[in-house]
Amino acid sequence: MRGATSAKWVAGAAIIALGVTACGGGGSKGSGSAAVDANGVYSYQSSEPQHPLQPANAMEVGGGRIVKNLFRGLTDYDPATGKLRNQMAEKIETTDSQHYKITIKTGWTFHDGTPVTASSFVDSWNWSANTKNNQVNSNWFSDIAGYTDVHPEKGKGDPTTDKMSGLKAIDDKTIQIDLVAPVSYFPYKLGYTAFSPLPKVFFTDPKKYGEAPIGNGPYQFVSWEHNKAVTLKTYANYKGEDKPKNGGIVFKNYTQAEAAYKELTSDTLDVLDQVDPTDLPKYKADLGDRAVDQPMGGITSIAFAMYSPDWKAPEKAKVRQGLSMAIDRDTITKTVLQGSRQPADSWVAPGVAGYKQGACGEACTYNPAKAKQLIAEGHGVPNNKVTILYNADGGHKEWVDAVCNSIRQATGVECTGDPKPDFKTARDLIDGHKVTSIMRSAWQQDYPLNANFLRDIYGTGASANDSVYSSPEFDKFSQAADKATSVDQTVALYQQAEGVLAKDMPSIPLWYYKTNAGWSNNVQNVKYDSFGDPVFTQVEVKKK
Repeated sequence: MRGATSAKWVAGAAIIALGVTACGGGGSKGSGSAAVDANGVYSYQSSEPQHPLQPANAMEVGGGRIVKNLFRGLTDYDPATGKLRNQMAEKIETTDSQHYKITIKTGWTFHDGTPVTASSFVDSWNWSANTKNNQVNSNWFSDIAGYTDVHPEKGKGDPTTDKMSGLKAIDDKTIQIDLVAPVSYFPYKLGYTAFSPLPKVFFTDPKKYGEAPIGNGPYQFVSWEHNKAVTLKTYANYKGEDKPKNGGIVFKNYTQAEAAYKELTSDTLDVLDQVDPTDLPKYKADLGDRAVDQPMGGITSIAFAMYSPDWKAPEKAKVRQGLSMAIDRDTITKTVLQGSRQPADSWVAPGVAGYKQGACGEACTYNPAKAKQLIAEGHGVPNNKVTILYNADGGHKEWVDAVCNSIRQATGVECTGDPKPDFKTARDLIDGHKVTSIMRSAWQQDYPLNANFLRDIYGTGASANDSVYSSPEFDKFSQAADKATSVDQTVALYQQAEGVLAKDMPSIPLWYYKTNAGWSNNVQNVKYDSFGDPVFTQVEVKKK
């Protein structure tokens, strides 16, 4: 959830997720049984959204978690198991994984009181896919027939229509979706926030709407104080099964993770999304049974600017492999990261369908001698120096410095961190392809399948492909996987695509994440789901 109602790019050092199975431990202990204020509002650690709050315009956690609570789509994922479940979909029918008939539930309304109909979905998806509307997640609709008519490739002119031919509202309750080719896991993708419905008022002024969105989810918008907080309140007429047990949420912005932790321990922040590296050694002692330490399905990597002349040449694959072998993942995760991470051996996280142990091969094994050899065979690192761009507000300095020290000591290549003041600043540089060396890349998945860790990051033209990596071989396996008629076939073909990454090394997998978080004395029943997020609707605020 750049991951899970949205795989998003992640701001902080300890937040990423989506496992296929429930995460154990941490969430249920210390829930307490104090008297509850059903109208009580709690605060949550967050960051300034990168884009307007539109469903297809959130690919990072700052905006993604807010959008996730403002909307509900056709499907989502059970917070206890991570399994796909229906939300607004009454039933999803297909006989060939290419043509889908979806019946939606009646009685749902937007926060302005207007009904949610089949057209609410169809109109939303057509608008979001249209290249003129500049939505960062527009390529999520590329499976649908007619996508290229509303979103032609760059340099190939304007859209020829504003409607995808493969998308129709048959009546108020029925959506017909025709895909370009079979996609066995399409219902999983429908859980992504980009597939949310939009009310008619949205289309009168999308920009204004992005500053004050109207959704159909468990919470409705109250206010957005830029660079300070976004406030939501419970929507009384919400029809989903996950009705809030509280009165609302204040998403408080923090530019320093340490500041958020300090406020949590003083009970001026209620729910934490991550513990900063400085406080990891002591947070369990500080919080007691309010501390969370449980596995997640996310990954942190560092990615190369493959569009840079320094990294384009084919022989530089050996240099990238060598730099990977120069990183002592075991020592860094045990010391600097206090055991809060697991060394990565794949581009896909454990617990995700399709994870293949050791897919990275020897390139993810610390070997200084082989690292030097490979770098020499690839004609060396340009200017014998690399930099790693990261956001300084996410608690990354310590591990970036450790990675650089490991590279320097193992190979003699100079390595330095390149901090930017906040997540938005870093993402804007990355999105603008202005990074010339290496960039931090952390992924929280959108749906529990290896496709999301592979196609959506490394496919040619994918919206999360920050490296601008392009491999005909990778794309061949990826496209075959998407056309498979069973999920098992899809998974196997994506494993072959992952094998191409091991040869090309467009990024270096570093480690898998855990949820290391906690909550204040003001709340109870705080549980973290398989996405690594708190189950927002279930948090209870204690009476004062």
